[in-house]
Amino acid sequence: MEQIKVKAKRDTSCSGCEHAKPGGGCGLAKDAPDALQAAVKHNLARIRHKLLVLSGKGGVGKSTVAVNLAAGLARRGLKVGLLDADLHGPSIPGMLGLSGSVAVAKDSIVRPLLCLVGPEPAEPLRVVSIDFFLKDRDEAVIWRGPMKIGAIRQFLGQVCWGDLDYLVVDSPPGTGDEPLTVAQAIPGARAVVVTTPQKVSVADVRKSITFCRAVGLEVAGVIENMSGLRCPHCRGEIDLFKKGGGQRMAAEMGVPFLGRLPIDPAIVDACDDGRPMVAADGEAARAIGAIIEKLAGAS
Repeated sequence: MEQIKVKAKRDTSCSGCEHAKPGGGCGLAKDAPDALQAAVKHNLARIRHKLLVLSGKGGVGKSTVAVNLAAGLARRGLKVGLLDADLHGPSIPGMLGLSGSVAVAKDSIVRPLLCLVGPEPAEPLRVVSIDFFLKDRDEAVIWRGPMKIGAIRQFLGQVCWGDLDYLVVDSPPGTGDEPLTVAQAIPGARAVVVTTPQKVSVADVRKSITFCRAVGLEVAGVIENMSGLRCPHCRGEIDLFKKGGGQRMAAEMGVPFLGRLPIDPAIVDACDDGRPMVAADGEAARAIGAIIEKLAGAS
């Protein structure tokens, strides 16, 4: 298995930017709300495609999907940023084996951590998570809505993302402050909706699609995760959580269906080891690869 490493060299994403100061620093780095809004607009103009990974229900593998979409795109030689917008339960750093803190310059501009996800021509992922700003990783983030909204806007405006082909945003479950803030702050973003096949999950995820339509967010498609388990002995398929619920829901709601991801113990091992399973050679890796091809082809 390929190991992921944090790239220690300095991120030069801001080099060549029209707002870069001659002596270093950013001309947009101010605390005023108007300046932050201008910085968000400036950063987003340098990002070609924005994907918001969301779900109406927790525990469906949304963060796993976000990590592997981002890693798979980067392994194709694309420049990709990964923003962990789950402020209360950030899991992206652990899934990528990242630790440490991001660099914050005097002008309050944040440099994301760079993470290698494969051999050349793979680009390093640019990763930002609230986890990188906590003194203690066990510290609980006890914030109300306004603080969460402000933090996400800062992640978009005060992080030096640079020129990206894709920004993948992992949002917490539900249709609350975080996904609403991202949807409103990122014009042209597309939603990747994750569900598991059983009715209790599909019923909640329907609300995510209704949410997208209410806020004018295009749905790129639905992914049915944990869809079938391949028996390691007889190679027969076991439908632990049933099968096809996500696909039927997508058809009923009139949105694209991107594909199924099977239950695979290799995914658990990959997450615990801090590496994306898309780097492995298995059924789940091939399935996420096919989904990435659909997303890239529709961009």
